[in-house]
Amino acid sequence: GESIIKTINFLMAGIYIHIPFCKQACHYCNFHFSTSLRQKTELVSAICREIEIRAAFFNTRQIETIYFGGGTPSLLDMDDLTNIFQSLARHFEWNPSAEITLEANPDDINAASLDMWQSFGINRLSVGVQSFHDVDLKFMNRAHSAVEAHKSLILARHHGFEHFSIDLIYGSPTTTHEMWTENLNIALDLAPQHISSYALTVEPKTALAHQIRVNPTIEPKANHAATQFDMLTTTLTNAGYDHYEISNFGLPGHHALHNTNYWKGVHYLGLGPSAHSYDGTSRYWNIAHNKKYIESISQGLLPIEKEELSLADRYNETVMTGLRTIWGVPIKHIENIGNQFAQYFIDNAQTYIDLGQMTLRNEHFILTEKGKHFADGIASDLFWVESD
Repeated sequence: GESIIKTINFLMAGIYIHIPFCKQACHYCNFHFSTSLRQKTELVSAICREIEIRAAFFNTRQIETIYFGGGTPSLLDMDDLTNIFQSLARHFEWNPSAEITLEANPDDINAASLDMWQSFGINRLSVGVQSFHDVDLKFMNRAHSAVEAHKSLILARHHGFEHFSIDLIYGSPTTTHEMWTENLNIALDLAPQHISSYALTVEPKTALAHQIRVNPTIEPKANHAATQFDMLTTTLTNAGYDHYEISNFGLPGHHALHNTNYWKGVHYLGLGPSAHSYDGTSRYWNIAHNKKYIESISQGLLPIEKEELSLADRYNETVMTGLRTIWGVPIKHIENIGNQFAQYFIDNAQTYIDLGQMTLRNEHFILTEKGKHFADGIASDLFWVESD
């Protein structure tokens, strides 16, 4: 584990671009998106204008990662991508080896789209498979079939996309343990460098939440998800993947750089409606409304809210993100925020060390496999609560 703990060069930076369009609404999703593509061209122009307005966000930092998320960025066409990349190149620099990721749905992956993405220097795909079983995909209201998912990944690999990540969802009431085993085996046969896997969660105001009110029997069960999480971690770690963050598995040397930088507190700029940014001391987020975003940007105004992080906020975020990763929480990071926080953390972490849910290695507090089941609860227990 020692080799994994690298010193962080604080002059890195990342850019996240939120593309808020989807062909159809997945029943579990609570991200900001629209299923009407009418405003796509206008929205892309607004993102290009926002790039210009926020050109000074990083000062001298070199961009190390660019990430197109959403929504469904694979809906962008040649003109859209040309405009965005030209605007980025005018205002930012990134090195030729920068990680440039595009989230793609299997139904958007074909020879032409793969050629197009490669022509822009996109070198990593994050493919929203979710399951290799049609019954799961129908339940989630995904736009692709199991066959399409499988074909799209083989096609991407043949097309020279060496770096791709597969997204899978566990804990769905439609996914038996046998099906989950099959999902993992099919994924491993495709030999991706990276797999992200999330529990099906019921977010308020989603179609899934509504369906459960009508039919409570389809509510995901916590113990069902917990068993599938164990199957996931055992299968993938046995296959040689690092379980480097609660939901993320990468072959050594193939961790997702963009996401790893979020967890390590690297600065990033978020562009597009609902996108978040972080500059080390403050967080910013854009309005989650396409029309208002476009109108505001067209007047040269950033539709943005800002929160200055107090020392306690910075401590809590360090704890929350650090505990989710194999690097854990470096006590040095907490000492840099303030000695009172370091003392508080060390005192309270001891309980979890005694329970075998946490371990201390090289001044880093790291959750054990047992502790990972309780990551959120442990983090909130270690939070600093401001007394009024």
